[in-house]
Amino acid sequence: MISTQDWDDTQRLWDYHQMGHTPRPCSVAIGLGSHDLGVADTAVDLYRRGMAPLLVFTGATSPTTRERMPRGEAVHYQERAIELGVPASAVMVEPRARNTGENIRFSRDLLDEAGITVSSVLLISKPYEERRSYATARKLWPDVEIVSASSPMTLRDYVDSIEDARLVIDMLVGALQRLLVYPEQGFMISQQIPADVMASYERLCQSGFTSRLLRDDGGQILTRTT
Repeated sequence: MISTQDWDDTQRLWDYHQMGHTPRPCSVAIGLGSHDLGVADTAVDLYRRGMAPLLVFTGATSPTTRERMPRGEAVHYQERAIELGVPASAVMVEPRARNTGENIRFSRDLLDEAGITVSSVLLISKPYEERRSYATARKLWPDVEIVSASSPMTLRDYVDSIEDARLVIDMLVGALQRLLVYPEQGFMISQQIPADVMASYERLCQSGFTSRLLRDDGGQILTRTT
């Protein structure tokens, strides 16, 4: 059973994971591959609004997308965008990335090889992955401005779309853990995590929402060492 306190803590994590950026015109929009076709839909909406002249979709497959997206996440996103009316000439595909860092590096390399000058990126992710994606891009592509974006929806709407409340909470907790441990591993920039957000994260861990947490070889949950 998910308690009222659990939901309050989850809402606090949900709010923190979103950057609150206002979309503005950028050199390119990059949609990060996942199980969520809403990323592609959001990219198309931003393209139609003139926020980017070019869309890049990045992502291979993962255990959670192999059946739903057998041709790869980026390819399915591309197909979705074209189906919604985006010209094929305005869509590029990066089909190899298997994590957020590779999403950023491989997309950067693809654009560089195509001779496309990039000064700003509209980075589109799942709502609860905005901050993680932003921190990763700032680390790996520091010379461009990053504007975060995702489907505009509430936590409750997102839970309804996934149809598995416990899984959503697990994913939010896992995303917060990565903000704690990945900077030490060189994967992203470090960001200030407010005390109330940390308290919510710790309570949710204690409540057992831990299926998406990283663990060491001994099975212990990874934590920040400093």
